[in-house]
Amino acid sequence: MRHTFVRVSDTGVWAVVLAAGASSRFGSPKQRVLLEPVLEAVRQSSVDDVLVVLGAHEVETSARTVHCPDWERGPGASLRCGLSALPAEAEAAVVVLGDGPDLAPEAIDRLIAHRGEGPIVAATYDGIRLHPVLIERDAWSTIPDEGAKALDAVLVPCDDLGPPGDVDYADEVLNSRWSSPDP
Repeated sequence: MRHTFVRVSDTGVWAVVLAAGASSRFGSPKQRVLLEPVLEAVRQSSVDDVLVVLGAHEVETSARTVHCPDWERGPGASLRCGLSALPAEAEAAVVVLGDGPDLAPEAIDRLIAHRGEGPIVAATYDGIRLHPVLIERDAWSTIPDEGAKALDAVLVPCDDLGPPGDVDYADEVLNSRWSSPDP
């Protein structure tokens, strides 16, 4: 499936979608089921463009991709791989998980609206820090293997939007709005 997009935003912010994991608990590459709904939500936000980081599985996607050979080291390694593949004009990146199909585009835009309040800005839902996370270019080199969650962030409440989800098991997608129509 190919999409044609006309970008009208020029925020300097790109989205990095992390989809490099092995999906071992899911039993098959969950990216094949969950990635496109996440990309659709990201594209409804005001990011300039999107890059998907792949690792354990090569997956057809409507977005540009980068393969992370170090994906097994953890989400931070995948994130660093994605950040290093962004163009020079990218001033910041919004990090999104490829297995969070309930992501609200407004959460991304809310973080972008809080740019300048700190090098890392993260969404919270009922006081719990989740995704998306906005990282200014100056902070990209500080990402540890465990990911941006290990770093301090300015927290932005997104309680009214609902959490993005985190699908780990195949039965979590059965009869859901984001499951594939094909068996």
